[in-house]
Amino acid sequence: MNLAVLNYNMGNLASVLNALKKIGIQATVENDADKILTYDKIILPGVGAFGDAMIHLQKIGMDQAIIEFAKSGKLLLGICLGMQLLFESSEEFGNHQGLNLISGHVKKFKNFDSNGKKIKIPQMGWNKIFLKNHNTLFKNIKEDPYLYFIHSFFVETDEKYILGETIYSEKFASAVSKNNIFGLQPHPEKSHNTGLQILNNFIKL
Repeated sequence: MNLAVLNYNMGNLASVLNALKKIGIQATVENDADKILTYDKIILPGVGAFGDAMIHLQKIGMDQAIIEFAKSGKLLLGICLGMQLLFESSEEFGNHQGLNLISGHVKKFKNFDSNGKKIKIPQMGWNKIFLKNHNTLFKNIKEDPYLYFIHSFFVETDEKYILGETIYSEKFASAVSKNNIFGLQPHPEKSHNTGLQILNNFIKL
């Protein structure tokens, strides 16, 4: 199995690579758009602002390469900002177009919950995912696990794409899939054994 972790200067690559190493997977860090289609699977990590990320991807032609990879039927996993980039657009610091691989939009959290209580933005720390599907990324994962989150924006998408939901200021999609495309808002690489199992499940798909 040939796996690439994509490098476009917007991701915490070291922690993803270390987590993969713990489950016995040696991944290639890839920043050449022309080579992406040679891999069996790719992981799109991401930390930072949506608009900046899209500019970086477009500068090196990686946006179109990722779209072609997804169209090929090979497996793609987006993590945190990488998941958000899979969608149509984001309202983070303006309005920015995404990769448009899954229908949906990225929106900012309100700074209060459903009871009107003020909450901190970004969400930073452990939170629960309420699972709707155990058959793919969450195989052999206990019911409604806690995973590690750091984000100020969330994805709003169609129910049919949601693998798991989390509640912060409101309920949002924290794990998604559409055919061969998968996304996780939390960081599996920072989520101890549960996160390692999720990564292992992706590798075995």
